[in-house]
Amino acid sequence: MLYVVATPIGNLGDITLRALDVLKSVHLIAAEDTRRSGMLLKHLGIKKPFISYHEHNEATRTPELVERLMRGENVALITDAGTPGLSDPGLRLVRECIQCEVPFTIIPGPSSILTALLGSGFSTDKFSFHGFLPVKSGQRERELRAAAEREETTIFFESPYRLTKTLAACIGVMPDRQLCVARELTKKFEEFRRGTAGELLAHYQTHPPKGEIALVISGS
Repeated sequence: MLYVVATPIGNLGDITLRALDVLKSVHLIAAEDTRRSGMLLKHLGIKKPFISYHEHNEATRTPELVERLMRGENVALITDAGTPGLSDPGLRLVRECIQCEVPFTIIPGPSSILTALLGSGFSTDKFSFHGFLPVKSGQRERELRAAAEREETTIFFESPYRLTKTLAACIGVMPDRQLCVARELTKKFEEFRRGTAGELLAHYQTHPPKGEIALVISGS
């Protein structure tokens, strides 16, 4: 059985009881970053064999893991934070399990996407998530223009090093739209800062952002 296990996005107290039971019981843990996951498991008091599974080796690791699953081993898949497969490795392995009729289950848990959405205060009736905004300015602006035309709330991930450039682009695309920068979710310095692109840009130009960021854009 493959267990796709969600792990805390910041606060380690957010690990679920079910996730703990699974991580204690499996034969092997496949982790995006064995060092980072090793610190989590040490905190939880869990000792298990590790294997790396990340974007640079998932093509070769997937057949290996499927073979072990077909031999009857139980494997847990975890990433650095949140649920595997959402802007993280994992979807390839799930698809291969479906193709090979290998049983799997999802162990739900913390989600930066839903946390950012709820914390923004924007409409939750309809929303869309589009992963990380493109690095190249032209592609980024196209994504932002598409978001400006949507009626539903839109969520992107963004790097703290590019946030001010993105907000500057938003001024030209949607100057009056309400945005929310959701930063360092569930951690000590958690922040939900709302305002227009201009207001947010003025703040972050004088207060350089740190940590992981979700940018939430209200619907048109």
